[in-house]
Amino acid sequence: MSRTFDLIVIGAGMAGVAAANKCAAQGWRVAIVDSLPYGGTCALRGCDPKKILRRGAEVIDSARLMRGKGIDDAGLAINWPDLMEHKRGFTDPVPQNMEDALAGNGVETLHGYAKFVDAREIEVNGSSYESARFLIATGARPRPLDFPGHEYLIDSTDFLDLDALPERILFLGGGFISFEFAHIAVRVGSSAVIVDRGDRPLKSFDPDLVELLVERSGKVGVDLRRSSTIAAVEVGDGGYKVTLERGGVRETIETDLVVHGAGRIADLAALGLDVAGVDWDEHGVSVSEHLQSKTNPAVWAAGDSADTAGMPLTPVAVAEAKVAASNMIKGTTTVPNYAGIPTAVFTIPELVRVGMLEAEAKERGIDVTIRFSDTSGWYSNYRIGESAAAVKVLIDPANDQIVGAHLLGPGYGELVNMFGLAIKLGLTARQLRSATAAYPTAGSDLGSML
Repeated sequence: MSRTFDLIVIGAGMAGVAAANKCAAQGWRVAIVDSLPYGGTCALRGCDPKKILRRGAEVIDSARLMRGKGIDDAGLAINWPDLMEHKRGFTDPVPQNMEDALAGNGVETLHGYAKFVDAREIEVNGSSYESARFLIATGARPRPLDFPGHEYLIDSTDFLDLDALPERILFLGGGFISFEFAHIAVRVGSSAVIVDRGDRPLKSFDPDLVELLVERSGKVGVDLRRSSTIAAVEVGDGGYKVTLERGGVRETIETDLVVHGAGRIADLAALGLDVAGVDWDEHGVSVSEHLQSKTNPAVWAAGDSADTAGMPLTPVAVAEAKVAASNMIKGTTTVPNYAGIPTAVFTIPELVRVGMLEAEAKERGIDVTIRFSDTSGWYSNYRIGESAAAVKVLIDPANDQIVGAHLLGPGYGELVNMFGLAIKLGLTARQLRSATAAYPTAGSDLGSML
């Protein structure tokens, strides 16, 4: 016997929870289901725990930058077990707190693997559930690998739960995961090698600032191997032997741990979407601009589960889920607004962007004015001893509006939000320059960057 709902949300991450609560507030009968603890990747296995571990690395790096400038960092070290316990102090309560909040809002919480058995029916642990609508927000999973020995790699979830860091770590892929984890690892005392198949890592960021970050990374011990692939991983004496290939030449590296940071795909394969008549691929469910499935009108998708123009970021997923929920409730076809959404790679210092890259602006026919500043010598960075910092702002001379902002430096993960707001609201560079900021702060540098 099946049970019937107005909406069933598949995936209890931040996006799914936001949609479930929004629709339940309208008096709908809503259920949410997940095979994993409630909270999703960001809160439990990604953004939040990663940033807590990064704090330990920040402290170490900050002290080292002030060596000879009044700070004696001798003996300063990260106690990894204590740092992990601090992380778990945040993550451990999340699932129950989130489930309690959902139940308090009238959402029925289910646990298990959901699988479609019809266009409007799923099965969970042998029980059937029917619904007028479904929202799929199951996130992403590591991209499958096919080289010999790929089964020896751990993924980001495993890394964030390690009880100890080994002396030697190799990261596959030149993206967010590898760079962020490598910057943490080297401050703990491990050696870190990043293997990237391309000639430029972090391809979605400004290439000039990426090179500055690569140089800074090298100085703290991150070894980047460009244009290289892993041919095989074998068990060695007390660790692994990784065979790299670059330009037809092979090299063997011995390491204690190999971490998969080579991209992610939509986690949809186990949902039985074909049975429900839902068109999908590794990029997500094929949806219209308003996030409704193109082939099954009962199904909606958000975040990594939807093939949209949005970046694979938790705030984007939440925004999309809220738009989808609103469209379901009101019967409208509102589309998400992706303007002015920043993204960051939380290395030390962080690298951030909002808006277009130079190449993207050129493709759109915008002859941008480029304001580049080496900010390493500015007071805000001199004060803390940081020598790698720069900003590139792209301005459309036709209307004085900012179309892109790219920043590398400490605290710039906060500063980029001002540029994002300017892009979203259509503020001009002159209007931003006219603002008076608290001084001395990183924000007070904003006017000089324009």
